[in-house]
Amino acid sequence: MKTVGAFEAKTYLPALLERVSKGERITITKHGMPVAMLVPIEGAPQENRTKAIQELKAFGRGRKLPKGVSIRELINQGRRF
Repeated sequence: MKTVGAFEAKTYLPALLERVSKGERITITKHGMPVAMLVPIEGAPQENRTKAIQELKAFGRGRKLPKGVSIRELINQGRRF
């Protein structure tokens, strides 16, 4: 079982979901303590999982921040576009 930190999980979520769709279980930690697990859905057909991952990847493509808004501002505010 793979373990990743929360920041890495956020950064690489599509890749982690791809691995989970293939049966891998991934533990997410925060400050070294386990807080969540990504696990495959039991009984869900493989094609449904693969489709969901592809849709998440497509959702993020081509998205841009509005002019004048920085990533740092969004992180500080805890908001995302």
